[in-house]
Amino acid sequence: MRVLFIGNSHTYYNDMPHIFSRLCHEQNTDVEVTMLAHGGKGWDFHLKEPEVRFNILYGGYDAVILQHVAHPMGDLSVMDKNGRELIRWVSDAGARPILYMTWTTKADGEAAQASMSNAYRRLQQETGCELAPVGEKWWEYHREHPEVELYDADGQHASPAGSRLAASVIAETFLATV
Repeated sequence: MRVLFIGNSHTYYNDMPHIFSRLCHEQNTDVEVTMLAHGGKGWDFHLKEPEVRFNILYGGYDAVILQHVAHPMGDLSVMDKNGRELIRWVSDAGARPILYMTWTTKADGEAAQASMSNAYRRLQQETGCELAPVGEKWWEYHREHPEVELYDADGQHASPAGSRLAASVIAETFLATV
């Protein structure tokens, strides 16, 4: 199966798509991953990049993982408008759009997650696409395993353990309907 990841540093940190691929392989599903990710960029940026549209429409992907800018998320109407367009492209290409919900900064903490979660959940519910609730699982895992550091030293990006968690939640979502 072929999976395209579109996002930013929260996608490419610790080579998370490769971790996702390994996890799928451990579940007897071979996955080839491609990544289009630029640090600090959101869906508005990706819509303007010719290689994004070309890859979605002609890459023969089974699923496309979509991750918007995280810290800060910016104008949520921009996220909504551009997310809908990307989801439409992915659906028109015959692939499964899967939203990759990110997590809040360490400084903002769990209390700030609801705002981020709501933006992703609203888009998922209104478009019918799938959602990998990484941000929500992040805080759930943190409560259960406070000894595991999920953040990199910058307090925003994932540590290797955080990237494994993100890849695991995305793989669980992806594999649920394979």
